[in-house]
Amino acid sequence: MVKVQVKQGWLEGEELEACTGEGKFYNFKGVPYAAPPVGKLRFKAPQPPQPWEGIRKATEHGPKCPQVDIFTQQIISGSEDCLYLNVYSPNLNPEAPMAVMVFIHGGGFKSGSGDEDHYGPDYLMAHNIVLVTINYRLDALGFLCLDTKQVPGNAGMKDQVFALKWVQENIDKFGGDPNNVTIFGESAGGASCGLHVISPMSKGLFKRAVPMSGVPLCDWCQPFEPQKRAFVLGKQLGFETTDPEELLEFLQSLPVEKLINTRPCVLTSEEITDNMIKMYHFTPVVEKDLGQKCFLNETPYDLLKSGKINDVDILIGCTDMEILIGVPFLENGLLQQYNRYPELLVPRKILNACTPRKILDIADRIHMYYFQRKPITFETLKKFLMYANECTFTYDVYRYATLLRNVSKSKKYLYKFSCFSGMNIYGKLGEKYGITGASHLDDLMYLFDAKHANIKLERNSKEHKMVKLVCTLFTNFAKYGNPTPDSSLGVTWPEYDSNEYYGEIAETLAVGEKLGADSVKFWKAIYADAGLEFV
Repeated sequence: MVKVQVKQGWLEGEELEACTGEGKFYNFKGVPYAAPPVGKLRFKAPQPPQPWEGIRKATEHGPKCPQVDIFTQQIISGSEDCLYLNVYSPNLNPEAPMAVMVFIHGGGFKSGSGDEDHYGPDYLMAHNIVLVTINYRLDALGFLCLDTKQVPGNAGMKDQVFALKWVQENIDKFGGDPNNVTIFGESAGGASCGLHVISPMSKGLFKRAVPMSGVPLCDWCQPFEPQKRAFVLGKQLGFETTDPEELLEFLQSLPVEKLINTRPCVLTSEEITDNMIKMYHFTPVVEKDLGQKCFLNETPYDLLKSGKINDVDILIGCTDMEILIGVPFLENGLLQQYNRYPELLVPRKILNACTPRKILDIADRIHMYYFQRKPITFETLKKFLMYANECTFTYDVYRYATLLRNVSKSKKYLYKFSCFSGMNIYGKLGEKYGITGASHLDDLMYLFDAKHANIKLERNSKEHKMVKLVCTLFTNFAKYGNPTPDSSLGVTWPEYDSNEYYGEIAETLAVGEKLGADSVKFWKAIYADAGLEFV
């Protein structure tokens, strides 16, 4: 056992052997970074953590936020008292402070946790960094918006800010450098990183950011009439009112299980667009300034366009076949829905801005571009996956990176993740259709030892070499602001500038230019047709 004193008291962790056999590391789990958000604190901004007496055992994860897993539909009861983080360090007393990487999990802002069942630290511990993984409030608990000073929205994002403040105050006790913190996250965690880059509340809390497979511009991150959605939630749960204070009192009185996976729709069309690649009901919002500290006070697009950002180094990208993870959902009727309702092909950003006639016209253009007027069936599955990859992730990642490039002075790198091996447990879902690749979540398998997958990483195997490459690139960026700071990988990865260079991460690293240029050109034209700005 090993003890560390943080601001709130003493922690007792443990020393563990990495599953790779490449050394030991120190493990501190279930560390509270905020007060339990329970009772009258439900839905509200987090409060400071309380000190404790004696020595707090830190060898077990804290509770997960109550949720329904978006992939398995399993109910995870967890606890509202869920604001905990985990710290992993290879050396508590290094000669020089180590770079810190803070990981923000994904899950559509409605499921997930920072636990080692998905995010074991073992692979990264060999690279001389301190790793922090966090929980934050999810679904309505974390993202209910009443447009009031008490509940303006974004409680889950403010939880993340509190975790970053805890890191600033305490990470030196674990051998970490508070002046060299990189936030990284995937999917909703990637969008969260993209939001911290533009949030005034996050200023000064980190030096670098790695949004993976998600940015705030993605369809599934878009809020729509969040206060109306809160009142629909009340109606759905049997309470009708027009008074936000009455609604708050009612929602705070309910058992927590009533508040998870509620899926309140504001429009009838949302009943159709309510699918995992297009929409989540409770997401980050632009707050009304009512005198509170706002996490987000303008839309992400407007903040990026005007340059109101935290100018930090950025490494950003996505995988080559993100939507392979959705094959089971496509098999269970989602593909038929896309064939039945052409407007599903249209981004929600356009659906919420255009007339029905314009939407159908745009749907026809999208259908022609990707399917050449063939029906959307399993015979055209590869075309659908290409459409869904580009519409759900890649063009919005391009937009975010390009908008940032236009206003940021810091370093920027764009990547495409194409690793494929026995580690790609999600990318294998398309094998029966002859389609494989790096799916959504597959990139994380090369950064984290996901204990649930029970993968044994054999030394000097193809998989081991790719894990080493991916971890080296990401930790190089965290340490130096450059994934290839020297010649050891045999490739120099140029910054993302007007040449639009990108790094392709596969068995080896390669450099390309103008990732997805044809699809970007197509979507630019679609946005112009809809009367919306692209970049």
